[in-house]
Amino acid sequence: MLTTLNTVYTDTRAADLAWALGGDPLPALATLDIELSRAKLQLRLLGASHQVILEEEQGSCSETVACIPGSSTPLPLGVAKRVGDWEYEFAARVEVLSPGSFAGRAQELLALVSDHPNGLAGVFPGSPHAFTALLAQRHEGQVHWRTWHAYPQDGQLVATRTRVGVRVPAAESLSPSAV
Repeated sequence: MLTTLNTVYTDTRAADLAWALGGDPLPALATLDIELSRAKLQLRLLGASHQVILEEEQGSCSETVACIPGSSTPLPLGVAKRVGDWEYEFAARVEVLSPGSFAGRAQELLALVSDHPNGLAGVFPGSPHAFTALLAQRHEGQVHWRTWHAYPQDGQLVATRTRVGVRVPAAESLSPSAV
């Protein structure tokens, strides 16, 4: 789903993004509710980027990547945490592209996400290449989502990947006497 966000463009640069795990839902400009097997996912476009809320039998989890006032947690390159019964993994990278490459990449990503049933993209007023996009899927019993935050004025594209799955206990070794 592609939407034009009715707000001013608040993210000024990739370095302003912060990451937070947990927390309450923030005011959203657009949302998409998805059901992936037993998982309920809400993709949320914020005036300051994105939030994903996951609810499953094991509990709930929220991830926010945005310009969060007062946040002291910058966008990490990677995070691996246990959240209740889940394993949570997050990775982020910043691509710096030339203006022509940026425009082409922006068009590719917006087409990919807007045509996908589990995708949500919002374009900010003022530039067709200023956007936030989210895409979710379930794979091998885990929920995955990817996001893109575009900063055309700097030629920066922030891409994130998240994977959340039930923690699998370590297999117990069989002793020779148990065989």
